[in-house]
Amino acid sequence: LVQLATKMASAMRNAGGADPFAKVRGMISDMITKLEDEAGRDATKKAFCDKELAETNEKKADKTAEIEKLSTQIDKMSARSSQLKEEIAALEKALSELASSQAEMDKVRAEEKETFASNKADMEQGLKGVKLALKILGEYYAKEDKSHAAAEGAGSTIIGLLEVVESDFTKGLAEMTSTEESAQAAYEAETKENEVEKTTKEQDVKYKTQELKSLDTTLAELSSDKATAGDELSAVLEY
Repeated sequence: LVQLATKMASAMRNAGGADPFAKVRGMISDMITKLEDEAGRDATKKAFCDKELAETNEKKADKTAEIEKLSTQIDKMSARSSQLKEEIAALEKALSELASSQAEMDKVRAEEKETFASNKADMEQGLKGVKLALKILGEYYAKEDKSHAAAEGAGSTIIGLLEVVESDFTKGLAEMTSTEESAQAAYEAETKENEVEKTTKEQDVKYKTQELKSLDTTLAELSSDKATAGDELSAVLEY
């Protein structure tokens, strides 16, 4: 140590009193300044990267949440769309069956009405004939004639039979007419019910079709928004 101190004192005397470590200290100071500058730049760069990463993660979270929300809406609306399509198809099928049923009713009613008209005409014609026969026989046997008196017993029998026939025809015509009126009333009542049901179902189809059309438009918009959000998310992830 004594020798080192002696050498250092000698070096200082030779340097004319100047500090021989000044240059070294200057170099060290420069290096420290440079390192501090680099550290400062690194810190600034890290802060920038941290900020960018935070913003990226925030955007990622926002876009992911947006896509999930859109997916939920799309799934819900798609389910409703499918339900509406099924309901519309069921209503249209019911309307078709109702139309077929009404057409069959119309056909049967027309046939029954035609049969009634024909049978009624025959029945009325027969009744008219029986009444005419009764009138003629009544007038014939009402005359004072011996020959009539001889045949009065047979005439009474014939008249009695014709009166029975007249009663049967009258009763049959009344029953036939009553049956026809009941059938017509039932047909009209059922036809009215079918008209109400038809109108109700047609309105249901109309409103459900309108809802479906609006729903499909919204679904297309949401699907487009989801695709856009997906592209934006991909861009964020690539950044």
